Amino acid sequence: MFKALLLGSVLFATLLATSFAGSAQSMHDSWNTLLSNNVVTINNGHSTAVDYVAMQAQRNKLTNYLNLLAQVKKSEFDEWSNPKQLAFLINAYNAWTVELIVSNLNTKEYPNLKSIKDLGSFFSSPWSKEFIPLLGKTRSLNDIEHGLIRGAVDAQGKATYNDPRIHFAVNCASIGCPALREEAYTGDKLNQQLEQQTVRFLSDKSRNFVKDDTLNVSSIFKWYGEDFEKGFNNTQSLEQFMLLYAQAFNLNQQQKMTLINGHMDISFLDYNWDLNANH
Repeated sequence: MFKALLLGSVLFATLLATSFAGSAQSMHDSWNTLLSNNVVTINNGHSTAVDYVAMQAQRNKLTNYLNLLAQVKKSEFDEWSNPKQLAFLINAYNAWTVELIVSNLNTKEYPNLKSIKDLGSFFSSPWSKEFIPLLGKTRSLNDIEHGLIRGAVDAQGKATYNDPRIHFAVNCASIGCPALREEAYTGDKLNQQLEQQTVRFLSDKSRNFVKDDTLNVSSIFKWYGEDFEKGFNNTQSLEQFMLLYAQAFNLNQQQKMTLINGHMDISFLDYNWDLNANH
């Protein structure tokens, strides 16, 4: 009898663990569906555009997903692997950015909303609005990106994630931003997804290109230059990071040597803040 009870308890615990694993695995499924249905690839695959009107029509699904994210406790989050945490935070940032757009979208006036920046004020940017219930606090988009992602440190004071490729994954609902990926990020595929997003953006000749001895690049590298100097894949400078992706930038051998020797100028292009909408 005892053995039977013990066996039953073990079986129940196994089924319960499997159930929790399945739940965790499916956490981002609804977001994945929204993205695959409403984000289209443009610009020869380098960019995407979002059908915000369709997203608004399916807002109940978006709301359900955001509520699911809000239910995750900080203690639970802390037990996850770093890739799973980072995928969660990137998805949260992107999904709440979409929510910010659709919650301010009047389809009768659309497309009068020209830019996410229109949703801010003289005293406050849209990224500083605290409207996001996440990990036990009401947060802003800035808090997710700069606090939870870029600002996270371990017990030794070292950056928890230290992956500048996140800048090609978080999406600010603007044409100048790297593409909003057409699928959700997941811990098990995160490295591959971040690498694809990085190459996808850096190989876009409308936003990153060499002319003469000048490497013209997105202003992302100006705003977050320090993130590319913290040892990611043993790179300690922006130039070293760029050399990792010399093929994406389409640098020839002479241009690579010019960059290595510090003789290549780096110029930062103007950023396009127009809404990344699929009209």
